[in-house]
Amino acid sequence: MAQDKQSPEERFRDQVERKAARKRRARGERDRNVWFWLGMFGLVGWAVAVPTVIGVAFGVWLDRLWPAEQASWTLSLLLIGVALGCVNAWYWVKRESRHDGNEQ
Repeated sequence: MAQDKQSPEERFRDQVERKAARKRRARGERDRNVWFWLGMFGLVGWAVAVPTVIGVAFGVWLDRLWPAEQASWTLSLLLIGVALGCVNAWYWVKRESRHDGNEQ
């Protein structure tokens, strides 16, 4: 009943405070279990695998369409896909470590 007497601004402020407290609690949980780390390992693996497979598929298609005598499109795009995947994985690991570093 107390909420019925609150103004819309007070209700909004209370809602924001509750969400901020929930976020602080979630970030404060340092005891991450094995499932979290397996999930992170999987995320990094997919972050590298997906661009690599896309690069290979696109390279095979280009090799069939325009065969190159000196170089292979597949090999070139494989290397580009691996490089992009590594940058992508680095981004996710860096993002997660930034969240760990901001905790107090």
